[in-house]
Amino acid sequence: MSDRTHDSRTANRRTFSTDTRAIEGLPVRLVIALVVGVASLSVMMGMIGDIDGLAATELDAQPQPEVTTPGDQSIDVAVVDPDGSRVADATVIVRGGSAQLDGVVTAETNAEGIATVDVGPELGPNQADGTLTIDIKPPAEGDYVDERGNTEVLVVEE
Repeated sequence: MSDRTHDSRTANRRTFSTDTRAIEGLPVRLVIALVVGVASLSVMMGMIGDIDGLAATELDAQPQPEVTTPGDQSIDVAVVDPDGSRVADATVIVRGGSAQLDGVVTAETNAEGIATVDVGPELGPNQADGTLTIDIKPPAEGDYVDERGNTEVLVVEE
C-alpha cells in the first residue's frame, strides 16, 4: 500500500470525524415531520367530528324557581338542548347538594319538556344557604347526553 493511499484514508477519517454537518439536517427534518403530523391529525379529527353518528347533543336543565326557601314545594325543570328547544321524555333527577333532601327525587318531562319535582329541602344548623343538584337522564331516542354540570337550585334561609 502506498503512502499516498494511507494518507488519503487518514484524511477522510479526520474529515468525517470532525464533520458536524450531518447533524444539522436532523432537527429540521424532525420539525417538518412534527408539523405535517399535527396538521394531518387536525384534519382527521375534523372529519370525525363532522360524522353525525358520533355527535351527541348536550342537554341542560332550567329550574324555575332557581332560588327557593326550605320546606315542601314544587320546582318546574325544563330540559333544553343547545338551541333552546325543549326535550320530552327525559328523566330529571334532583339530589341534595349542600342542602339536604330526603332521598332522590325524579320526574319525567312532559310533551312541553317540563318536569315538576316535589322537594322539601332543609338547611343544617347555622347554614344560611345550600344547593340542590340536577341531573338529566336523556330519553332513549335521540343522541342526547348530560355530561356537563347543570344549573343548581339555590336554597336560602328566610
